[in-house]
Amino acid sequence: MSQHDDEAHLESLGYTQELSRRMSAFSNFAMAFSVICILAGGLTSLHLGLASVGGASIGYGWPFACVFSVCTALAMGQIASAFPTAGGLYHWASILGGRAWGWLTAWFNLAGLVTVLAAINVGIYTFAVGSLGPIFGFEADPNTQIVVVLLITLSQALLNHLGIRITSFLIDISGYLIMAVTVVLVAALLFYAPSHDFARLFTWTNYSGEAGGGVWPATQNLVFLFLLGLQLPAYTITGFDASAHTAEETKGASVAVPKAIVFAVVSSSIFGWVMLASIVMAIPEMSEGIHHGDKVFFYTMAAVLPKWLCALLYLGCGVAQYLCGLATVTSSSRMVYAFARDGGLPLSSHLRQISPRYLTPVKAIWTVAFLSVGFASFSKVYSTIAVVCTIFLYISYVLPIGLGLLAYRRSWTKMGPWDLGRFFRVAAGLSAIGCSGLIYIGVQPPNELALRIIGYFLLTTALIWFGMERKRFQGPPLVGMEK
Repeated sequence: MSQHDDEAHLESLGYTQELSRRMSAFSNFAMAFSVICILAGGLTSLHLGLASVGGASIGYGWPFACVFSVCTALAMGQIASAFPTAGGLYHWASILGGRAWGWLTAWFNLAGLVTVLAAINVGIYTFAVGSLGPIFGFEADPNTQIVVVLLITLSQALLNHLGIRITSFLIDISGYLIMAVTVVLVAALLFYAPSHDFARLFTWTNYSGEAGGGVWPATQNLVFLFLLGLQLPAYTITGFDASAHTAEETKGASVAVPKAIVFAVVSSSIFGWVMLASIVMAIPEMSEGIHHGDKVFFYTMAAVLPKWLCALLYLGCGVAQYLCGLATVTSSSRMVYAFARDGGLPLSSHLRQISPRYLTPVKAIWTVAFLSVGFASFSKVYSTIAVVCTIFLYISYVLPIGLGLLAYRRSWTKMGPWDLGRFFRVAAGLSAIGCSGLIYIGVQPPNELALRIIGYFLLTTALIWFGMERKRFQGPPLVGMEK
């Protein structure tokens, strides 16, 4: 598909081309793959899995949860192929279900993107403390954390400000870097591992309470613990809507975007499973390692690998995590731009503005950056931040998918070139089941604060919608459907 065809398709959906359409199909894939970044969530949240039922949380739990993520990606890809716009999920929900559903989806997605950026950059800080702290003698400090997160986020915003060309180049590098570091990490851990006990991956052990470093409250219910451990894959395999949000900057978006979404989730699921399995097998002694709680990865690396190799891998992981945050700023700022383009945000006339020099939504970029730092300052507990952003994002994924399921072959009859056929209904149904389960396990102790945050968010959005936006907000152009 030529750029003219892309622009013509965008015009048929009610929008004109304003952003710079420079991204290749690989760059669009790298965007989602970089936001998922198994070297970020997979490592910083490893304890959420291992401290539940041990190795079984990886051997059984990771692929089990990833089935739902892949189904979500497949269903999302079908809708993205039909409606390749920067608004992505918000635009889809509006077309398939009406402006109220679109508005609600937009706020969930926006909240999820802002909070996931906070989670990523707080994760960078905690990763740096865990890897470098023992060497240089410093420990985590809440005030230092906020300063570091602020500096990281501002630098990511600046790079985004300077144009999609430099951002796309760095994110392309990120895609290759994640693959390379993962391969080297797996090879190193397997080579230096004291033994290769594959049975560990399928052994159920209760690591709740002190046995697991206090990550989860003590309980004798192994099934419940297993479900809690699913937060590891759920948080890691998220953010793949980034491909949809950069659709208006991608060549051949109707085909490239859905393929990128699905391939990013599938490859991250496979690479992540192999990487985490290698860590489990490299732990010198399981009970001692898991007792370290959120330091289990660093304990394993220090106990098994030479110091020079540890340092090299830590550097590669740190750079990949930084670029993960960079890609998230890109994704979230495009969401803000698209929502503001349709008048859905306060100060929309400013937030939708495109820099004539850099062709980027600069005010949206900086707004996302400061909101993210503000949330990181409000909620300094990493697990709570991770849970909140995961729930927000998956709700925003499933809302348009559910609406698509209801509209499929009824009001929505014109599919894009990437079409699942009858399997769309299966994928959509499984994604809804997975999201419901995620909400349940995500608000269990010790993450009760997540439930309060989500409750306050729902109450606030309801008050805003019924008090003001229901009459004011007109929604996006409702075109592109065959009645």
